[in-house]
Amino acid sequence: MKVNIQTVHFDADGKLLELVSRKVEKLNTFHDTILKVDVYLKLDNVVHNIKDKIVEINVHVPKHDFFVKSSSKSFEESFDNAMDSIVNQIKRKKQKLAA
Repeated sequence: MKVNIQTVHFDADGKLLELVSRKVEKLNTFHDTILKVDVYLKLDNVVHNIKDKIVEINVHVPKHDFFVKSSSKSFEESFDNAMDSIVNQIKRKKQKLAA
């Protein structure tokens, strides 16, 4: 599984990148044939100086892609929400295939 982490409009510190990498590796427990995972960490400065932290996760498996986008006031919270959503998508897809 290849993991690609990109930051948009800022430079992430090592702890955030390590957290993202460590949690993305756990996706292998939910799907055996994950080819690639793209994680985008973005700063969104829409309203004045309040910056929303946006996390997008794109998981590529054979014949299917999973995508989720989450935003909140911290990258950790956005990433956790996005990971929960992507895990639910993967589980639902596997249940449909098994049925």
